[in-house]
Amino acid sequence: MAVQLALTVATLLLLAACSSDSAAPVPETSQPLPVATPAAATATALPATPTPTATDTATTAPPPSDTPTATPSATDTPAPTPTDTPTPAPDLSALNVELAQLVDGLDQPVLATHADDGSGRLFIVEKGGTILTLGGDGAQPQPFLDITGRVGSSSSEQGLLGLAFDPDFAATGRFFVYYTDRNGDTVIARFQASDDRATGEPDSEVALLTQDQPAGNHNGGMLAFGPDGYLYAGLGDGGGAGDRYGNGQNLESILGTLIRIDVSGDEAIVPADNPFVGQEGARPEIWAYGLRNPWRFSFDRVTGDLWIADVGQNQWEEINFQPAGDAGGENYGWPITEGTHCYGSDTCNTAGLTMPVAEYEHGPGCSVSGGYVYRGAQQPAMQGIYFYGDYCSGQIWGLAAGADGQWQDAQLLDSDAQISAFGETESGELLVVDYGGTIYRLVNR
Repeated sequence: MAVQLALTVATLLLLAACSSDSAAPVPETSQPLPVATPAAATATALPATPTPTATDTATTAPPPSDTPTATPSATDTPAPTPTDTPTPAPDLSALNVELAQLVDGLDQPVLATHADDGSGRLFIVEKGGTILTLGGDGAQPQPFLDITGRVGSSSSEQGLLGLAFDPDFAATGRFFVYYTDRNGDTVIARFQASDDRATGEPDSEVALLTQDQPAGNHNGGMLAFGPDGYLYAGLGDGGGAGDRYGNGQNLESILGTLIRIDVSGDEAIVPADNPFVGQEGARPEIWAYGLRNPWRFSFDRVTGDLWIADVGQNQWEEINFQPAGDAGGENYGWPITEGTHCYGSDTCNTAGLTMPVAEYEHGPGCSVSGGYVYRGAQQPAMQGIYFYGDYCSGQIWGLAAGADGQWQDAQLLDSDAQISAFGETESGELLVVDYGGTIYRLVNR
Protein backbone atom coordinates (compact mmCIF):
# COMPACT_ATOMS: atom_id res chain seq x y z
CA MET A 1 0.00 0.00 0.00
CA ALA A 2 1.15 3.52 -0.70
CA VAL A 3 2.19 5.55 2.30
CA GLN A 4 0.04 8.47 3.37
CA LEU A 5 0.60 11.58 1.29
CA ALA A 6 1.76 14.72 3.08
CA LEU A 7 -0.96 17.35 2.77
CA THR A 8 -0.16 21.01 2.42
CA VAL A 9 -3.62 22.43 3.08
CA ALA A 10 -3.47 23.62 6.69
CA THR A 11 -7.21 23.86 7.20
CA LEU A 12 -8.04 20.54 5.55
CA LEU A 13 -11.34 18.98 6.52
CA LEU A 14 -11.53 15.22 6.65
CA LEU A 15 -7.83 14.41 6.76
CA ALA A 16 -6.97 11.05 5.26
CA ALA A 17 -5.20 9.93 8.45
CA CYS A 18 -3.56 11.49 11.49
CA SER A 19 -1.52 8.80 13.16
CA SER A 20 -0.48 5.20 12.82
CA ASP A 21 0.00 4.66 16.54
CA SER A 22 -1.84 1.67 17.90
CA ALA A 23 -4.36 2.01 20.69
CA ALA A 24 -6.79 -0.19 22.54
CA PRO A 25 -10.44 0.04 21.51
CA VAL A 26 -12.41 2.68 23.36
CA PRO A 27 -15.55 1.31 25.04
CA GLU A 28 -18.86 2.54 23.65
CA THR A 29 -20.33 5.07 26.07
CA SER A 30 -23.50 6.32 24.36
CA GLN A 31 -26.66 4.42 25.25
CA PRO A 32 -28.70 2.65 22.54
CA LEU A 33 -31.95 4.36 21.65
CA PRO A 34 -35.24 2.57 22.40
CA VAL A 35 -36.67 0.43 19.61
CA ALA A 36 -40.15 1.12 18.26
CA THR A 37 -42.78 -1.59 18.16
CA PRO A 38 -43.36 -2.97 14.64
CA ALA A 39 -46.74 -1.28 14.41
CA ALA A 40 -45.19 2.10 15.15
CA ALA A 41 -42.49 1.71 12.55
CA THR A 42 -44.48 0.87 9.44
CA ALA A 43 -43.12 2.44 6.28
CA THR A 44 -43.80 1.80 2.61
CA ALA A 45 -40.65 0.52 0.94
CA LEU A 46 -39.68 1.50 -2.58
CA PRO A 47 -39.00 -1.25 -5.15
CA ALA A 48 -35.66 -2.90 -4.55
CA THR A 49 -32.93 -3.25 -7.14
CA PRO A 50 -29.79 -5.42 -7.05
CA THR A 51 -26.98 -4.37 -4.72
CA PRO A 52 -23.48 -4.28 -6.26
CA THR A 53 -20.97 -6.59 -4.57
CA ALA A 54 -18.26 -7.28 -7.18
CA THR A 55 -14.64 -6.60 -6.34
CA ASP A 56 -12.88 -6.20 -9.70
CA THR A 57 -12.43 -2.77 -11.24
CA ALA A 58 -12.21 -1.42 -14.77
CA THR A 59 -10.33 1.85 -15.11
CA THR A 60 -12.03 4.69 -16.96
CA ALA A 61 -9.58 7.17 -18.45
CA PRO A 62 -10.14 10.78 -17.36
CA PRO A 63 -10.46 13.61 -19.87
CA PRO A 64 -7.16 15.10 -21.09
CA SER A 65 -5.64 17.63 -18.70
CA ASP A 66 -2.50 19.74 -18.50
CA THR A 67 -2.11 18.85 -14.83
CA PRO A 68 -1.92 15.48 -13.06
CA THR A 69 -5.33 14.09 -12.19
CA ALA A 70 -6.63 11.34 -9.97
CA THR A 71 -7.97 8.58 -12.20
CA PRO A 72 -11.52 7.51 -11.35
CA SER A 73 -12.59 3.93 -11.90
CA ALA A 74 -15.99 2.32 -12.00
CA THR A 75 -16.36 -1.24 -10.76
CA ASP A 76 -17.34 -4.12 -13.02
CA THR A 77 -20.60 -4.44 -11.10
CA PRO A 78 -23.72 -4.11 -13.26
CA ALA A 79 -25.72 -0.99 -12.56
CA PRO A 80 -29.17 -1.49 -11.00
CA THR A 81 -31.88 -2.78 -13.28
CA PRO A 82 -34.46 -0.02 -13.87
CA THR A 83 -37.82 -0.70 -12.25
CA ASP A 84 -39.79 1.83 -14.31
CA THR A 85 -39.81 2.88 -17.95
CA PRO A 86 -36.17 3.01 -19.08
CA THR A 87 -34.69 6.44 -19.80
CA PRO A 88 -31.71 7.13 -22.05
CA ALA A 89 -28.36 6.64 -20.31
CA PRO A 90 -26.65 9.95 -19.51
CA ASP A 91 -23.79 10.85 -21.83
CA LEU A 92 -20.91 11.98 -19.64
CA SER A 93 -18.72 12.75 -22.65
CA ALA A 94 -21.19 15.41 -23.80
CA LEU A 95 -20.88 17.44 -20.61
CA ASN A 96 -18.85 20.63 -20.29
CA VAL A 97 -19.56 21.72 -16.74
CA GLU A 98 -18.37 24.85 -14.99
CA LEU A 99 -18.86 26.75 -11.74
CA ALA A 100 -20.93 29.94 -11.62
CA GLN A 101 -20.59 31.98 -8.42
CA LEU A 102 -23.73 32.31 -6.33
CA VAL A 103 -22.47 33.93 -3.11
CA ASP A 104 -19.12 34.58 -1.44
CA GLY A 105 -17.76 36.08 1.76
CA LEU A 106 -18.80 33.08 3.86
CA ASP A 107 -16.86 31.73 6.85
CA GLN A 108 -15.81 28.10 6.32
CA PRO A 109 -19.05 26.83 4.74
CA VAL A 110 -19.49 23.06 4.90
CA LEU A 111 -23.04 22.52 3.63
CA ALA A 112 -25.81 24.13 1.58
CA THR A 113 -29.34 22.74 1.64
CA HIS A 114 -33.03 23.64 1.51
CA ALA A 115 -36.10 23.15 3.70
CA ASP A 116 -38.48 21.97 0.94
CA ASP A 117 -41.08 24.37 2.34
CA GLY A 118 -41.90 26.29 -0.82
CA SER A 119 -39.80 29.29 0.20
CA GLY A 120 -36.94 28.61 -2.20
CA ARG A 121 -34.48 29.59 0.54
CA LEU A 122 -30.98 28.20 0.69
CA PHE A 123 -29.55 27.35 4.12
CA ILE A 124 -25.78 27.62 4.49
CA VAL A 125 -23.96 25.88 7.34
CA GLU A 126 -20.73 27.47 8.58
CA LYS A 127 -18.35 25.24 10.52
CA GLY A 128 -18.00 27.62 13.47
CA GLY A 129 -21.64 27.24 14.48
CA THR A 130 -23.86 29.49 12.36
CA ILE A 131 -26.56 28.80 9.79
CA LEU A 132 -27.43 31.49 7.25
CA THR A 133 -30.35 31.80 4.84
CA LEU A 134 -30.13 33.04 1.29
CA GLY A 135 -33.24 34.00 -0.65
CA GLY A 136 -33.63 34.25 -4.38
CA ASP A 137 -33.78 38.04 -4.39
CA GLY A 138 -30.04 38.65 -4.54
CA ALA A 139 -29.89 39.88 -0.94
CA GLN A 140 -27.00 39.00 1.35
CA PRO A 141 -27.32 35.91 3.56
CA GLN A 142 -29.29 36.45 6.77
CA PRO A 143 -28.77 34.75 10.17
CA PHE A 144 -30.98 31.73 10.85
CA LEU A 145 -29.31 30.06 13.86
CA ASP A 146 -26.19 30.78 15.92
CA ILE A 147 -24.93 28.13 18.35
CA THR A 148 -21.25 29.03 18.24
CA GLY A 149 -21.08 28.99 22.04
CA ARG A 150 -21.95 25.27 22.08
CA VAL A 151 -19.84 24.13 19.15
CA GLY A 152 -16.28 22.90 19.46
CA SER A 153 -14.42 23.50 16.20
CA SER A 154 -10.75 23.59 17.18
CA SER A 155 -9.97 20.53 15.06
CA SER A 156 -10.30 20.79 11.29
CA GLU A 157 -12.98 18.07 11.24
CA GLN A 158 -15.02 19.33 14.19
CA GLY A 159 -17.74 21.96 14.23
CA LEU A 160 -21.31 22.42 13.06
CA LEU A 161 -21.30 19.81 10.31
CA GLY A 162 -24.83 18.81 9.32
CA LEU A 163 -28.38 20.12 8.90
CA ALA A 164 -31.63 18.46 7.84
CA PHE A 165 -35.19 19.76 7.88
CA ASP A 166 -38.27 17.83 8.95
CA PRO A 167 -39.99 16.55 5.78
CA ASP A 168 -42.98 18.67 6.86
CA PHE A 169 -40.96 21.64 8.08
CA ALA A 170 -43.53 24.17 6.88
CA ALA A 171 -46.03 22.69 9.36
CA THR A 172 -43.80 21.50 12.21
CA GLY A 173 -40.96 24.02 12.17
CA ARG A 174 -38.58 21.27 13.24
CA PHE A 175 -35.01 20.95 12.00
CA PHE A 176 -32.03 18.85 13.04
CA VAL A 177 -28.33 19.58 13.34
CA TYR A 178 -25.16 17.54 13.76
CA TYR A 179 -22.33 19.21 15.65
CA THR A 180 -19.28 18.64 17.82
CA ASP A 181 -19.76 19.98 21.34
CA ARG A 182 -17.16 21.69 23.53
CA ASN A 183 -16.06 18.30 24.87
CA GLY A 184 -15.34 17.07 21.35
CA ASP A 185 -18.31 14.71 21.28
CA THR A 186 -20.94 14.34 18.56
CA VAL A 187 -24.44 15.70 19.18
CA ILE A 188 -27.51 15.20 17.01
CA ALA A 189 -30.11 17.70 18.18
CA ARG A 190 -33.55 18.99 17.26
CA PHE A 191 -34.40 22.67 17.09
CA GLN A 192 -37.62 24.60 16.54
CA ALA A 193 -38.02 27.47 14.09
CA SER A 194 -39.96 30.63 14.87
CA ASP A 195 -43.65 30.78 13.99
CA ASP A 196 -42.89 32.54 10.72
CA ARG A 197 -40.05 30.04 10.06
CA ALA A 198 -37.67 32.96 9.49
CA THR A 199 -35.18 31.96 12.18
CA GLY A 200 -34.27 29.04 14.41
CA GLU A 201 -34.69 29.33 18.18
CA PRO A 202 -31.39 28.52 19.96
CA ASP A 203 -33.14 27.82 23.29
CA SER A 204 -35.34 25.13 21.74
CA GLU A 205 -32.54 22.55 21.48
CA VAL A 206 -33.31 18.95 22.39
CA ALA A 207 -30.31 16.61 22.22
CA LEU A 208 -31.48 13.33 20.68
CA LEU A 209 -28.18 11.45 20.59
CA THR A 210 -24.73 12.16 22.03
CA GLN A 211 -21.74 10.04 21.06
CA ASP A 212 -18.35 10.24 22.78
CA GLN A 213 -15.51 10.75 20.30
CA PRO A 214 -12.05 9.37 21.11
CA ALA A 215 -10.27 11.71 18.65
CA GLY A 216 -10.78 15.01 16.88
CA ASN A 217 -11.03 13.61 13.36
CA HIS A 218 -13.33 11.28 11.42
CA ASN A 219 -16.38 12.94 12.94
CA GLY A 220 -18.74 12.25 10.03
CA GLY A 221 -21.35 14.99 9.97
CA MET A 222 -24.09 14.36 7.41
CA LEU A 223 -27.81 14.25 8.19
CA ALA A 224 -30.52 13.47 5.63
CA PHE A 225 -34.08 12.23 5.66
CA GLY A 226 -34.70 9.18 3.53
CA PRO A 227 -37.79 8.54 1.40
CA ASP A 228 -39.05 6.41 4.32
CA GLY A 229 -39.27 9.51 6.52
CA TYR A 230 -36.48 8.40 8.86
CA LEU A 231 -33.36 10.41 9.68
CA TYR A 232 -30.01 9.00 8.55
CA ALA A 233 -26.68 10.14 10.04
CA GLY A 234 -23.10 9.29 9.13
CA LEU A 235 -20.48 8.76 11.86
CA GLY A 236 -16.76 8.26 11.32
CA ASP A 237 -14.73 5.45 12.88
CA GLY A 238 -13.49 7.52 15.84
CA GLY A 239 -10.32 8.92 14.28
CA GLY A 240 -6.66 8.13 14.22
CA ALA A 241 -5.23 6.04 11.39
CA GLY A 242 -6.04 2.52 10.26
CA ASP A 243 -9.20 2.26 12.40
CA ARG A 244 -7.10 2.90 15.48
CA TYR A 245 -9.98 2.32 17.90
CA GLY A 246 -11.34 -0.83 16.25
CA ASN A 247 -14.80 0.47 15.37
CA GLY A 248 -15.06 -0.22 11.64
CA GLN A 249 -16.21 -3.83 12.06
CA ASN A 250 -17.56 -3.47 15.59
CA LEU A 251 -21.37 -3.64 15.66
CA GLU A 252 -21.35 -2.73 19.36
CA SER A 253 -20.41 0.82 18.37
CA ILE A 254 -22.18 3.31 16.13
CA LEU A 255 -18.80 4.79 15.16
CA GLY A 256 -17.93 3.91 11.57
CA THR A 257 -21.58 3.50 10.62
CA LEU A 258 -24.62 5.00 8.99
CA ILE A 259 -27.47 5.08 11.50
CA ARG A 260 -31.23 5.31 10.88
CA ILE A 261 -33.56 6.72 13.52
CA ASP A 262 -37.16 7.86 13.87
CA VAL A 263 -37.33 11.48 15.05
CA SER A 264 -41.03 12.10 14.42
CA GLY A 265 -41.88 12.06 18.14
CA ASP A 266 -40.55 13.90 21.15
CA GLU A 267 -37.59 11.52 21.48
CA ALA A 268 -35.57 9.59 18.93
CA ILE A 269 -36.33 5.88 18.63
CA VAL A 270 -35.10 3.05 16.43
CA PRO A 271 -37.38 1.80 13.64
CA ALA A 272 -38.34 -1.81 14.30
CA ASP A 273 -37.21 -2.84 10.81
CA ASN A 274 -33.62 -1.66 11.20
CA PRO A 275 -31.36 -4.56 10.14
CA PHE A 276 -29.70 -5.22 13.52
CA VAL A 277 -32.72 -4.84 15.79
CA GLY A 278 -32.79 -7.82 18.14
CA GLN A 279 -29.28 -9.00 17.27
CA GLU A 280 -27.20 -9.55 20.38
CA GLY A 281 -24.08 -7.44 20.52
CA ALA A 282 -25.22 -4.99 17.85
CA ARG A 283 -26.44 -1.43 18.17
CA PRO A 284 -30.00 -1.24 16.80
CA GLU A 285 -29.48 2.23 15.32
CA ILE A 286 -27.02 0.88 12.72
CA TRP A 287 -28.21 0.83 9.10
CA ALA A 288 -24.81 0.09 7.48
CA TYR A 289 -21.24 -0.26 8.76
CA GLY A 290 -17.63 -0.71 7.69
CA LEU A 291 -17.28 3.01 6.93
CA ARG A 292 -14.20 5.11 7.68
CA ASN A 293 -15.65 8.61 7.46
CA PRO A 294 -18.92 8.97 5.51
CA TRP A 295 -18.62 12.77 5.38
CA ARG A 296 -21.36 13.33 2.78
CA PHE A 297 -24.16 11.10 1.52
CA SER A 298 -27.43 11.80 -0.28
CA PHE A 299 -30.68 10.31 -1.51
CA ASP A 300 -31.77 10.61 -5.12
CA ARG A 301 -34.97 12.67 -4.83
CA VAL A 302 -36.58 10.75 -7.73
CA THR A 303 -35.55 7.11 -7.18
CA GLY A 304 -34.72 7.07 -3.46
CA ASP A 305 -31.31 5.49 -4.12
CA LEU A 306 -28.66 6.22 -1.50
CA TRP A 307 -25.15 7.39 -2.42
CA ILE A 308 -22.42 7.31 0.27
CA ALA A 309 -19.00 8.90 -0.22
CA ASP A 310 -16.45 7.45 2.20
CA VAL A 311 -13.15 9.25 2.82
CA GLY A 312 -10.16 6.93 2.40
CA GLN A 313 -6.96 6.32 4.36
CA ASN A 314 -3.72 5.97 2.41
CA GLN A 315 -4.69 5.53 -1.19
CA TRP A 316 -8.36 5.19 -2.22
CA GLU A 317 -11.50 7.34 -2.03
CA GLU A 318 -14.78 5.56 -2.68
CA ILE A 319 -18.44 5.97 -3.64
CA ASN A 320 -20.90 3.41 -2.30
CA PHE A 321 -24.39 2.82 -3.68
CA GLN A 322 -27.48 1.45 -1.96
CA PRO A 323 -30.58 0.98 -4.13
CA ALA A 324 -33.97 2.22 -3.01
CA GLY A 325 -35.93 -0.30 -0.99
CA ASP A 326 -32.78 -1.94 0.32
CA ALA A 327 -33.15 -3.58 3.75
CA GLY A 328 -29.84 -2.22 5.07
CA GLY A 329 -27.14 -4.13 6.91
CA GLU A 330 -24.38 -3.61 4.33
CA ASN A 331 -20.76 -3.96 5.38
CA TYR A 332 -18.71 -1.55 3.27
CA GLY A 333 -15.44 -3.14 4.28
CA TRP A 334 -13.35 -0.70 6.31
CA PRO A 335 -10.72 -1.54 7.57
CA ILE A 336 -10.60 -4.85 5.70
CA THR A 337 -10.67 -2.94 2.46
CA GLU A 338 -10.01 0.59 1.27
CA GLY A 339 -11.99 1.07 -1.92
CA THR A 340 -11.97 -2.33 -3.61
CA HIS A 341 -8.45 -3.09 -2.35
CA CYS A 342 -7.24 -4.99 0.68
CA TYR A 343 -6.06 -2.55 3.33
CA GLY A 344 -2.66 -3.18 4.92
CA SER A 345 -2.28 -6.58 3.28
CA ASP A 346 -1.93 -8.17 -0.14
CA THR A 347 -4.83 -10.51 0.56
CA CYS A 348 -7.99 -10.32 2.65
CA ASN A 349 -11.33 -12.04 3.07
CA THR A 350 -13.96 -9.96 1.24
CA ALA A 351 -16.84 -12.39 1.76
CA GLY A 352 -19.97 -10.52 2.75
CA LEU A 353 -18.59 -7.10 1.88
CA THR A 354 -20.36 -4.63 -0.40
CA MET A 355 -17.86 -3.03 -2.73
CA PRO A 356 -17.99 0.58 -3.93
CA VAL A 357 -19.30 1.41 -7.39
CA ALA A 358 -16.50 3.94 -8.00
CA GLU A 359 -13.14 4.83 -6.53
CA TYR A 360 -10.16 7.03 -7.28
CA GLU A 361 -6.56 6.86 -6.18
CA HIS A 362 -4.73 9.49 -4.16
CA GLY A 363 -2.60 11.83 -6.22
CA PRO A 364 -3.54 15.45 -6.09
CA GLY A 365 -6.78 14.19 -4.53
CA CYS A 366 -7.11 13.17 -0.90
CA SER A 367 -10.66 13.55 0.47
CA VAL A 368 -13.88 12.76 -1.36
CA SER A 369 -16.92 15.01 -0.94
CA GLY A 370 -20.09 13.26 -1.99
CA GLY A 371 -22.73 15.08 -3.99
CA TYR A 372 -26.16 14.51 -5.48
CA VAL A 373 -27.91 13.10 -8.51
CA TYR A 374 -28.99 16.05 -10.63
CA ARG A 375 -32.80 16.29 -10.85
CA GLY A 376 -33.29 19.94 -11.77
CA ALA A 377 -34.78 21.42 -14.93
CA GLN A 378 -32.20 24.01 -16.00
CA GLN A 379 -29.43 21.59 -17.05
CA PRO A 380 -31.06 18.74 -19.03
CA ALA A 381 -27.73 17.21 -20.08
CA MET A 382 -26.89 16.64 -16.41
CA GLN A 383 -30.12 14.76 -15.68
CA GLY A 384 -29.66 11.51 -13.74
CA ILE A 385 -25.92 11.94 -13.16
CA TYR A 386 -24.39 11.69 -9.69
CA PHE A 387 -21.75 14.39 -9.13
CA TYR A 388 -18.96 14.23 -6.56
CA GLY A 389 -15.60 15.92 -6.00
CA ASP A 390 -12.37 16.09 -4.04
CA TYR A 391 -11.56 18.63 -1.35
CA CYS A 392 -7.84 18.88 -2.11
CA SER A 393 -7.78 18.84 -5.91
CA GLY A 394 -11.07 20.58 -6.70
CA GLN A 395 -11.77 17.92 -9.32
CA ILE A 396 -15.39 17.03 -10.04
CA TRP A 397 -16.60 13.72 -11.45
CA GLY A 398 -19.84 12.38 -12.86
CA LEU A 399 -21.10 8.85 -12.26
CA ALA A 400 -24.08 7.12 -13.88
CA ALA A 401 -25.34 3.82 -15.21
CA GLY A 402 -24.32 3.32 -18.84
CA ALA A 403 -26.36 1.88 -21.69
CA ASP A 404 -24.41 -1.38 -21.32
CA GLY A 405 -25.54 -1.79 -17.72
CA GLN A 406 -22.12 -0.90 -16.31
CA TRP A 407 -21.21 2.12 -14.22
CA GLN A 408 -19.57 4.94 -16.16
CA ASP A 409 -17.36 7.40 -14.29
CA ALA A 410 -15.50 10.41 -15.68
CA GLN A 411 -13.68 13.48 -14.46
CA LEU A 412 -15.60 16.53 -15.70
CA LEU A 413 -13.90 19.58 -14.21
CA ASP A 414 -10.62 20.70 -12.66
CA SER A 415 -11.55 23.59 -10.36
CA ASP A 416 -9.73 25.67 -7.77
CA ALA A 417 -12.42 25.09 -5.16
CA GLN A 418 -11.82 23.42 -1.81
CA ILE A 419 -14.91 21.26 -2.17
CA SER A 420 -16.24 20.68 1.33
CA ALA A 421 -19.67 19.63 0.04
CA PHE A 422 -22.20 19.78 -2.72
CA GLY A 423 -25.65 21.25 -2.25
CA GLU A 424 -29.10 20.91 -3.74
CA THR A 425 -31.66 23.69 -4.10
CA GLU A 426 -35.37 23.19 -3.58
CA SER A 427 -35.83 22.97 -7.35
CA GLY A 428 -33.08 20.36 -7.75
CA GLU A 429 -30.25 22.53 -9.06
CA LEU A 430 -26.78 21.58 -7.83
CA LEU A 431 -24.33 23.67 -5.86
CA VAL A 432 -20.65 23.32 -5.01
CA VAL A 433 -19.55 24.51 -1.55
CA ASP A 434 -16.03 25.94 -1.40
CA TYR A 435 -14.61 25.88 2.13
CA GLY A 436 -12.75 29.06 1.28
CA GLY A 437 -16.01 31.01 1.46
CA THR A 438 -17.88 30.70 -1.83
CA ILE A 439 -20.87 28.74 -3.09
CA TYR A 440 -21.17 28.06 -6.80
CA ARG A 441 -23.87 26.75 -9.09
CA LEU A 442 -22.82 23.71 -11.13
CA VAL A 443 -23.90 24.34 -14.73
CA ASN A 444 -23.33 22.81 -18.15
CA ARG A 445 -22.22 25.31 -20.78
